[in-house]
Amino acid sequence: MKVTSSPSPSLKGTMSPPGDKSISHRSLILGAIADGESTVTGLLTGEDVMNTATALRQMGVDIVISLHTKTAKIHGVGLNGLRTPDAPLDMGNSGTSARLLMGLVAGQNITATFTGDASLSKRPMKRISDPLSMMGARLSSVAGDNAMTLPMTVHSQRAPLRSMDYTLPIPSAQVKSSILLAGLNCEGTTHVVEPIPCRDHTENMLAAMGASIQVDGPDIRLTGQHPLKPQDFTVPADPSSAAFPTVAALIIKWSDITLPAVGMNTRRNGIFTTLLEMGANIELLNPRDIGGEPVADVRVQASALQGITVPPERAPSMIDEFPILFVAASYADGDTVMRGLHELTVKESNRLQVMADGLRAAGVSLTLEGDDLIIHGRNRPPYGDVEIDAHLDHRIAMSFLVLGMAAQRPVTINDATPIQTSFPDFIDQMTRLGAKLTPD
Repeated sequence: MKVTSSPSPSLKGTMSPPGDKSISHRSLILGAIADGESTVTGLLTGEDVMNTATALRQMGVDIVISLHTKTAKIHGVGLNGLRTPDAPLDMGNSGTSARLLMGLVAGQNITATFTGDASLSKRPMKRISDPLSMMGARLSSVAGDNAMTLPMTVHSQRAPLRSMDYTLPIPSAQVKSSILLAGLNCEGTTHVVEPIPCRDHTENMLAAMGASIQVDGPDIRLTGQHPLKPQDFTVPADPSSAAFPTVAALIIKWSDITLPAVGMNTRRNGIFTTLLEMGANIELLNPRDIGGEPVADVRVQASALQGITVPPERAPSMIDEFPILFVAASYADGDTVMRGLHELTVKESNRLQVMADGLRAAGVSLTLEGDDLIIHGRNRPPYGDVEIDAHLDHRIAMSFLVLGMAAQRPVTINDATPIQTSFPDFIDQMTRLGAKLTPD
């Protein structure tokens, strides 16, 4: 489905971003292996999270989800209650589903094959298979041991997994969480060291459920074989999804919008810190906790943005938001310098290259050298008048739709279908705010 984004006069009103994708995945997974019934309120019901739910059902977990109320009831089967599925587990486009569930399955002594769409099947899984193999898991890929891409199978093993000490070679919450999920059934203590902090939802949720987990700076220690208590999870609004209407309101004149209850975990809110440094008129109102996570209501007004240098160490707290930051930088005055963006090259698409190509085509001046990107903002709207191949990437699609809302000429994306993975009603909600989005 093509969608054309045309210059919009202003955005006004209140918009509720969907539930946090990371927390939604984890609430289903951890609820599935708890002892008893857990509930989830504010669940993201996009395709990625639904793929996680479907896979857990295939492994014997009773999960009832209401799409209308965004709630779920999960009848947990305990730490060792999952069963071998009768068919492959289709992860669709969800790297989180694949990597976290591989870790979970590795500790269960069951066999499961993981498949995905064309985009996910290109993404690297060796960063998961290597540490899990060190713990004694057996994994195989049809592409061979060197490639380790989907389809992949996690095989049952004769002996339980071994606990281990592991230092993350790259900051990755998915890798860290996969190891911790595998470690839940290990004897002894699994020790993960993260030299650069990344999102910590898994550790927070495990602690709330009674797991034996200690976090001391970069050191995370999990002692296995402790049952998990069921929980009533409340999911805040996803800061990654909130970033799209936030940037749209910043770059469209006379805009003034409010986004309620957006997650403000300090390991997730780098995009807001960066936009504030660029001169964004953003207010964080009514700060509070929801389900153990800090949240705030975000008021955004149109702003004159300035180019800045983004500290490389901030990248883990906003890795998914760089595409929409590129859009904000395209409307800023001066250079926005972003370095060390290699992780963007192994997302749903090569986000760094795809964004650079699309921005150039839309008239944005930029310099791309290796993993570094400098956007030369000219304090005026890019020309637009371009059709973008979104490469099956939901964040690419939404970023260029936002670009078109303030460009001189419309911007069209060739396929809006992937937006369903994380923000199912993005087009409807943005249209209600005043955006001009026309499906074809």
